[in-house]
Amino acid sequence: MKKQILLFTFLFISTAIVSQQQHIQAFKSGEWLRYKMSYSGFLRAGTAILEVEETALNGKKVFHTKGSGWTSGMIKWFFKVDDLYESYFDKNEVSPYLFKRKINEGGYKKHTITTFNKKSNHAYVQDFIKQKDTTISVLNVQDMLSAFYYLRNQDVKDMKKGDEIAIDIFMDEQIYPFKLRFLGKQVLDSKFGDINTLVFRPLVQSGRIFKAQESVTIWITDDANKIPIKMSASLSVGSLRAELEAYKGLANNFK
Repeated sequence: MKKQILLFTFLFISTAIVSQQQHIQAFKSGEWLRYKMSYSGFLRAGTAILEVEETALNGKKVFHTKGSGWTSGMIKWFFKVDDLYESYFDKNEVSPYLFKRKINEGGYKKHTITTFNKKSNHAYVQDFIKQKDTTISVLNVQDMLSAFYYLRNQDVKDMKKGDEIAIDIFMDEQIYPFKLRFLGKQVLDSKFGDINTLVFRPLVQSGRIFKAQESVTIWITDDANKIPIKMSASLSVGSLRAELEAYKGLANNFK
């Protein structure tokens, strides 16, 4: 079941598909995406939702994003997932100010709030499970949700097969170097019809070497929205998938 946790996590952080800034905004306030989680493509395992709204934080206009995921049906009875992630980030730079994480994954619980101080380059982490506070030096990091929106808002038109894209993700009081390897383009058969997509594979740092997570593949819409439309993780028996089920409030036409 660790692959289920992994896929929920990749849903929020693994759209790192960028190389240069683009002028077209990939998302806007009011965007809402819902994903169906399934086992081997037929047994529903759960649901994940990503949403963004403009709000105010300490007198400054910011984007407030939420990522929620939960198991359902038969899966819920032997492996319960109930996750909520929230991020408040700068509207222009997509740089995080505040990140909240409250999860329950098969009995593994975590409840933290991280405040990013851009002047001192520190992250202040409040851990409500361990009942301790920690301050950590950080520089140019993203949280799990701000990374999703920061990286969508980039230009990928010049990427070539084999190109690797890097970003630092701050999570659980640590900085995680993360990359995606571009595998090429593919026309994907989906419930919305045939969709042009960009295909990626995650790379995770082990020591000083980046190793591919060969079992995980991610399909991103090849349009101005850069939406993850499908993710797949191979299991010892079968596979776990996340597929875009519904959407609204997109900034651009969905092709």
